[in-house]
Amino acid sequence: MSGYSHHKDDVLKRLRRIEGQVRGLQRMVDNDTYCIDVLTQVSAVTRALQSFALALLDEHMACCVAEAIAAGGEDADAKVREASAAIARLVKS
Repeated sequence: MSGYSHHKDDVLKRLRRIEGQVRGLQRMVDNDTYCIDVLTQVSAVTRALQSFALALLDEHMACCVAEAIAAGGEDADAKVREASAAIARLVKS
């Protein structure tokens, strides 16, 4: 079970909003919009994705990782390593 399953509709709505922003970028390029204006929108989409990723990571830590730690054992260690790797990937991006 995923940590976001109790509000999956909200998660999907947020992703659809980001998808709309990306389609907006395509329209901007198609309409030969000024480069700086396109870059400004790219920055907004990037921030939206980063915000989404952080919210998802927070959910994962609060649900999946916390449950694994409460249960203990090797699964707990694996979940912590997995979360740490995900954080490292987010920091690099």
